[in-house]
Amino acid sequence: MPLSPVASWPECTRGRRYAEPLAPTRNDFQRDRDRVIHCTAFRRLVYKTQVFLNHEGDLFRTRLTHSLEVAQLGRSIARSLELNEDLVEAISLAHDLGHTPFGHAGQDALNACMHADPPHGVTDADDEPRGGFEHNMQSLRVVDELEERYPAFNGLNLCFETREGILKHCSRANAEWLEHREPGGVAARFLRHQSPSLEAQLANLADEIAYNAHDIDDGVRSGLLSLEQLDDVDLFRRYLAAVLKEFPALKGRRLLFESIRRMLSEQVYDVIGATRAAIRSAGVAHASDVRLAPTLVCFSPSMRSDSSALKRFLMLNLYRHPQVMEKSRRAKQIVGDLYRIYREAPEEMSMMTKDTATLSLRRQVADYIAGMTDRFAMREHARLTGLSLF
Repeated sequence: MPLSPVASWPECTRGRRYAEPLAPTRNDFQRDRDRVIHCTAFRRLVYKTQVFLNHEGDLFRTRLTHSLEVAQLGRSIARSLELNEDLVEAISLAHDLGHTPFGHAGQDALNACMHADPPHGVTDADDEPRGGFEHNMQSLRVVDELEERYPAFNGLNLCFETREGILKHCSRANAEWLEHREPGGVAARFLRHQSPSLEAQLANLADEIAYNAHDIDDGVRSGLLSLEQLDDVDLFRRYLAAVLKEFPALKGRRLLFESIRRMLSEQVYDVIGATRAAIRSAGVAHASDVRLAPTLVCFSPSMRSDSSALKRFLMLNLYRHPQVMEKSRRAKQIVGDLYRIYREAPEEMSMMTKDTATLSLRRQVADYIAGMTDRFAMREHARLTGLSLF
């Protein structure tokens, strides 16, 4: 497929941190995608929470299935926009590699633990200056340092463009810290107030589209959401009404699936149209121009409003549902207990294999916990405390 002049061309990549010869049959972004798929952190995503804990049901999304859905949506949109599908896919598959067990509840708990346990005179390069934990930073850390697959370097040695897309959010303090370690690197855009590639922007928006849709599906499947509640959401209601008009007798799962399918399709078409218009309006003609422009991969104003309303509905009715909040409370207790135990007895981290001579203990503990799956964290917590919280 021909690429647009504003796309990221693999021949123009800013390269890898450690030089490697080109592959005979794959371009650099294809190699990045393949490296992500084969890495240990990617396999762990199958047992990491999206919204519902892995053991709650076989059909709920996990971080792995979420990442696959993001990649599928991203590739579909990229093809229509003549952007680089391989780069979008690589970023999409890698964007959650640094997520903790138990989803955002685990991240919040680990962040709180690290804030309460700041470095004491530690100048170690692997202690983030902010003092807490953030999963985008951890995803970059996974692909840059924590994966152990190659003899000559740590990490996966991904291309600059893939790494920059993985780091979709970054505080100024962390950006300055990364910039000090890698001048002009993946954090520079946050300090220069620039934009990443269109492929990185697309992976970010595809993430939002995917989780809004599949969280509706999982919410209804769990019984925590109903179609009657969703009738209050403009974005969903109009597709539900259109399906019922065409298929008056349809109900149950088929009605839900068809309504979500149409909602997804319309959002995809909206992004394609709005992004084409934004690119024309900004007058960008080359990939380098994208950095100086505002975010170009976008919804139309009306779709952005509808999508934001859906997110607010899900926050109020699903993510803050008493059952979800109770499970989040227990998950936070597990992560908090594990952090305190490992800080006091680091020998309990029996599976640590990386050379940790240059790492502070707090960073070792954070890396260890962040790499856990839900079920391993629950087993470890039960082993160390004698409690079974789930």
